[in-house]
Amino acid sequence: MILLHRMRIAGLLWPVLALCLMHAPAPARADADATPADRQAIRAVIEQQIAAFQRDDAEAAFSYASPKIQRMFGSSDKFMRMVRQGYQPVYRPRQVQFGLLARIEGQVTQRVLLIGPDGLPATALYVMQRLPDGTWRIDGCMLLPAEDRST
Repeated sequence: MILLHRMRIAGLLWPVLALCLMHAPAPARADADATPADRQAIRAVIEQQIAAFQRDDAEAAFSYASPKIQRMFGSSDKFMRMVRQGYQPVYRPRQVQFGLLARIEGQVTQRVLLIGPDGLPATALYVMQRLPDGTWRIDGCMLLPAEDRST
């Protein structure tokens, strides 16, 4: 419930996607249709945005968001406030580990495992958008509790 509330605040409520991710088998890998350069560029954009969050550089962090996300928030200050309030594992991760690049509901999505500032694990699903100039931007981020690997 908290997750859905956070996504609603961020304007990124994807209930169908969330249900699919919680109850479906692992998504098909998108690696087959992403070039090595695309995979590297996607990872770099996410890493650079996280680094900007860690420096509290709102302008830089906002620059990695897609045009849709930028229009939704209107300013880097509003965007940064939302991240600070609802995305602490992304804003101040202790650890970042990249997982699969997958196509979910037709969208290229990068799975990133995070350890938040509170020491708790979380999974971030970064929905990516390729701009007409070929560059990649972050078109959304959904936080999920990390999968329990003890069973």
